[in-house]
Amino acid sequence: MSPPPKVLMVAEKPSIALSIASVLSHGQMSTRRGSTDVHEFNGTFLGFHTHYKVTSVIGHVFSVDFPPPYQDWNATNPLDLFQATVIKTESNPRAHISKHLSQEARGCGYLVLWLDCDREGENICFEVIECTGFHVNGSKKRVYRARFSSVTEKDILKAMDSLVEPNRLEALAVDARQEIDLKVGVAFTRFQTSYFQGKYGNLDSRVISYGPCQTPTLGFCVQRYLQINTFKPEKFWVLRPYIIYKGYELQLEWKRQKLFDLDVAVMFQKLVTDDGILEVIDVSEKQESKGRPSGLNTVNLLKVASSALGFGPQTAMQIAERLYTQGFISYPRTESTAYPSSFDFKGTLDVLENNPIWSDYIRKLLAEGYHKPRSGTDAGDHPPITPMRPATEDILGNDAWRLYQYVCQHFIGTVSPDCKYVRTKVEFSVGGEFFHCIGQRVMIQGFTYIMPWLSINEKNLPQFTKGEKIEVSRVELYGGETSPPDYLSESELISLMERNGIGTDASIPVHINNICERNYVQVQVGRKLVPTTLGVTLIRGYQCIDPDLCLPDIRSFIEHQITLVAKGQANHSRVVQHVLQQFKQKFSYFIQQIENMDALFEAQFSQLADSGRALSKCGKCLRYMKYISAQPQRLFCGTCEEVYYLPQKGTIKVIPKCWTYCKIHSFIGACIMRNLVPCIQAVHNFLCICKIHGLEGKVVNQG
Repeated sequence: MSPPPKVLMVAEKPSIALSIASVLSHGQMSTRRGSTDVHEFNGTFLGFHTHYKVTSVIGHVFSVDFPPPYQDWNATNPLDLFQATVIKTESNPRAHISKHLSQEARGCGYLVLWLDCDREGENICFEVIECTGFHVNGSKKRVYRARFSSVTEKDILKAMDSLVEPNRLEALAVDARQEIDLKVGVAFTRFQTSYFQGKYGNLDSRVISYGPCQTPTLGFCVQRYLQINTFKPEKFWVLRPYIIYKGYELQLEWKRQKLFDLDVAVMFQKLVTDDGILEVIDVSEKQESKGRPSGLNTVNLLKVASSALGFGPQTAMQIAERLYTQGFISYPRTESTAYPSSFDFKGTLDVLENNPIWSDYIRKLLAEGYHKPRSGTDAGDHPPITPMRPATEDILGNDAWRLYQYVCQHFIGTVSPDCKYVRTKVEFSVGGEFFHCIGQRVMIQGFTYIMPWLSINEKNLPQFTKGEKIEVSRVELYGGETSPPDYLSESELISLMERNGIGTDASIPVHINNICERNYVQVQVGRKLVPTTLGVTLIRGYQCIDPDLCLPDIRSFIEHQITLVAKGQANHSRVVQHVLQQFKQKFSYFIQQIENMDALFEAQFSQLADSGRALSKCGKCLRYMKYISAQPQRLFCGTCEEVYYLPQKGTIKVIPKCWTYCKIHSFIGACIMRNLVPCIQAVHNFLCICKIHGLEGKVVNQG
């Protein structure tokens, strides 16, 4: 009797592989170690008995890069990178994921892919197919794709019953974006870094990077910075009459709002004061409604995490992904705010009912009847982010609990009634001028009970009658100044990126994190993004040479073209070729005009000759070189006008009675100390500073 056919299942993370195997095997499985764990059990697949093997990758198996001849910055003209071929290399060579998948696929007749259900996940599907040797259209070996939004038993079983084929077009769209971003980013980054770090000593950034998404993101921050710095405040005056009526003291709002001419404002103050009697000219009441939220997507989660919870976008996504892999929430990368018609709202409410924080409210909601969420946007990817399992702060920890709690409150809010309130407006006239006051009274709290930060601010007013007259108690003339906008918050930046098509729900946190790590902006109190001198100078430089380089329009165009590839409406190769040709022309012009940007750098940063401190002698001219401690660490010889980059991790020290030398060049007197241990005991922890021939030097004990 022949053995049952084998089915290999591959998930994106080890924890998801474990969840899938646990559900399908009902906990009856064996696990063995590999590059990632492999869970094995017997079961049925497509109606026949089979043996399952469930394992995982750890994100992308491959990353796109240049071949070795193009890796040397000094030997490669950045312009040549636009025509260079690209290769795929293992993202994590030490993990041996490619070999692991190849070994596990031996003897398997079927492959089921459980990668994340977005474009990146689709791209990883085809990386796995390549490693395992399966082919989608093969006659003997079949490949299936599982589509799921959470790792609950219900979703896993549903995905197994509705397997599809992987989407080659979406994978190609990711290939296109990766190649474009690599070639454009590396070409500009290498040129900028070499040019400016060879001239200035206090840039304080390891690389002067450019990115088709990263740079427009920085551009938004700098645009707000420039608005603040060019803002000219204007003085204004506001008329504020007060009345005391039925025990209330009320300040009335002026219909003209504010005036910028003091003499005119004083004139109106005199008219009102001289009259002194207000007449009620209208009393109106209107019932208004504040609509419950639609479903929660990634962008809105990131905005709330930053503005209300104090989490940066990168941190928020890491927490959300951990909650997802642990089964507490659904897939956290989604653009959709509309729930599918088949969504089980009652089942989700039943799950949350056990938590004492909102159990009473949910019971009331279930008893009185929950509401269907507002219609939102169906992007065709995943349902909105939804709680899947009950949890407590003790189980999750403080930060994860706060994010999970918000997801729960948002979901409960979506099925709650709208908030209804009565808005009362009373209008007055005095001295020919018109004023009003507004009151608000909540009738039905609705969703604001569970989301109190969105509550209506109630303000009670006494009962007014049209035509009655009231004495003015005092009239103030308030003077103030117009103020500039504040620095962009992370939440505002995320909105701008979404609106302008910069990045995706998955990549937006990465781009914001990049401009922070590159020292282009700093996150300050209130998660405000304040550009550094380097960030401002870069954007102003791009604006001088080619504003397109830092505007969102060109990236929006690229994202649109990539979407056409994903939909099969544009050819992958032609899109890549067209976009790269555009950027190559821009790059050539940028190189020709770099002196315009250099003039801005010269005004803000110190020349290498004026930076650093003398440290050790140059092996070529035997004069002292200067050590530049600002990132990237380097030595500069003013006589030879050469820069020598140092290893970026370690302590630079001159060691008495020791010297370093290179077999070709005699660079004397400085050791690059990787560990703070005595020289004699750690001979192999020192490297020669000579980089000309790529040789490591040798530490010689001189006594």
